[in-house]
Amino acid sequence: MVNKRDEDTSVADLRGVVKQFVDERDWQQFHSPKNLSMSLAIEVAELMEHFQWISGDESRCVTSDPIKLQEVQDELADVASYLLALANALNLDVTSALVAKMEKNAQKYPVDQFKGRYGHKDQPER
Repeated sequence: MVNKRDEDTSVADLRGVVKQFVDERDWQQFHSPKNLSMSLAIEVAELMEHFQWISGDESRCVTSDPIKLQEVQDELADVASYLLALANALNLDVTSALVAKMEKNAQKYPVDQFKGRYGHKDQPER
């Protein structure tokens, strides 16, 4: 799996990488949905720490700092691995879940009403 890129790798491939890692260590016993969801939240918080106390513009500049970018990449990978482990534990199809949710979002936020706008205060009257 080393040197794989998004363009070359399926979600199923990534789920397999996580499953193999977990299986080799006999960690399924610890991977309850409760534990995995809590671990996911913790990793998301660790990712957020890299952007705490800086502006939105400053957060976009992370790409110009290779050390900071590597740290963010590592946290992003931790988030993804727990997300995929949770999908494995619950036997959820990530692709169908994401597509279905995006369809719901498209209904909730129609382009003609929300293009360039975001947030509840910006929502048109219904």
